[in-house]
Amino acid sequence: MGTLEWPWQYSFPPFFTIQPNEETRKKQLDAWKSLVLEYHRSEKLYVLDLREAETSPLFNNASISRKLSTEGILIVLEALQRGGRADPLNKERTRWHIYWHSLAEWGSIIYSWIQESGQLNSVCTLYEIAHTPDQEFTNIDSDVLIKIIKVLEKQNKAELIMFDGNSGVKFF
Repeated sequence: MGTLEWPWQYSFPPFFTIQPNEETRKKQLDAWKSLVLEYHRSEKLYVLDLREAETSPLFNNASISRKLSTEGILIVLEALQRGGRADPLNKERTRWHIYWHSLAEWGSIIYSWIQESGQLNSVCTLYEIAHTPDQEFTNIDSDVLIKIIKVLEKQNKAELIMFDGNSGVKFF
């Protein structure tokens, strides 16, 4: 588990009620977006399940007996989605990928590691990438990793290879 420093707003009861004033709401959503991203980075989490979110410490501050409603959580997730930092995994919008780095940033991180480790023009399995020790992307969600590789494909830096039920990637 990471060491997250909770922002001051987390102990402020109105933070857990989506504010009606447009300017206040924008500041509140900015704070929520930062908190969600930092929490997921700190805990190395890639998926947020809406059914579990209300009881997680992220959206439920037991010390002040306040929690963000499901509707409020969805508003935060939709704001993250507009900024390219979250995507729903199903049409019901109950499971979401959370990207504490944008997919392009993740691509740069992984591509830099590939260059530094001398693996250009070679093929790696997605498992090998995800299980590389001591990297920020260690244990990355495989579906998120595939999305990152697709970003690298568009940049002509990689090619996703699917073979016999396995997935790999060639880096250029």
